[in-house]
Amino acid sequence: MRGRLVGLGEVMARMTVPDRGRFGQAVPGKWEMSLAGAELNVAVGYVQLGGEASFVTALPEHAMADAVVAEIRGLGVGIEQVVRSAEGRLGLFFLEAGSGHRAAQVIYDREGSSFSRVGPGSYDWEGVFAGAGRLHLSGVTPAVSRNAAEVARRAVEEAGVRGVPVSFDMNFRRRLWQWEAGKGAEELAAETVRGLMPGVELFIGGVDDVAMLTGELEVAKAGHAAAARLLVNRWPNVKRVAMTMRESITATRQRLGGMLYEAEGDRVAMGPVTYEMTEIADRLGGGDAFAAGLLTALDDPALDDPALSESETAVAFAVAASCLAHTVPGDFALVSRGEVETLMRGGGGGRVMR
Repeated sequence: MRGRLVGLGEVMARMTVPDRGRFGQAVPGKWEMSLAGAELNVAVGYVQLGGEASFVTALPEHAMADAVVAEIRGLGVGIEQVVRSAEGRLGLFFLEAGSGHRAAQVIYDREGSSFSRVGPGSYDWEGVFAGAGRLHLSGVTPAVSRNAAEVARRAVEEAGVRGVPVSFDMNFRRRLWQWEAGKGAEELAAETVRGLMPGVELFIGGVDDVAMLTGELEVAKAGHAAAARLLVNRWPNVKRVAMTMRESITATRQRLGGMLYEAEGDRVAMGPVTYEMTEIADRLGGGDAFAAGLLTALDDPALDDPALSESETAVAFAVAASCLAHTVPGDFALVSRGEVETLMRGGGGGRVMR
């Protein structure tokens, strides 16, 4: 495997209504608590698939945050560069899982979190990037606050100085992009992320994300490959563009595929399999599992399949990883490399593994 993956972002406590119940049924009542956060999800998935990763964030100085750090460490993710701060709190979000034709609902409660308050000068960037092979960010990080956007900008800058490639997942969250009065979420997100794009090597997102960033709204109708080409033409430093291709039939029945565009040679790799997912245990974190699988395959030549090109292998592994992540409750893709390879090559299914 290539060097260590560095994920930078906010970790939150995820509070889920049990048994796909509704918010109104959980007050008073019991909640299921777990950890979540886009970049942390990717770091955990990358480790599960055989890589080495560390996570950079800021947390308050109390016993709950101690437990969060211990859990991340227990999952095999490095926590040496987690900043502890007397300012702020642990961010939260509340989840009402979807069921059938009822969509899932998320309520964020993360304003004033430690991560939103700690500035870029509080991080040891030399330590963060020592031995790093890649920095992974998502659009959730700069969406949290103006301060977090500055941290993201500095991280990309520090990675560039050291020649560390940057992967960026757009992960547009309309409800988070609220930190500048007078600007709508799309406008603020586009303006902020455009400032990061010159440092990005691999972009993960959808056609709507490309339309928002480029201002070319019609590209959303032109298809995935056309959108990827437009993005690369706008930012020639982007070498690869990856997209999931999801069809949502109900909250628990969906189809999943993917695409990887390689700027060199103008190559497009699809799928090659679209998975029919009829019993989804948990929808959240599926895109992060795709990112973790994609980065694993791109960083590990041992995964090359003689029947497929490098790009086809990478996207096939990524989609299989995401498919399996949908079978596991919680945000983390707790699936092994062997399970992903088995599914990617046509195995798996309902058999009992003895």
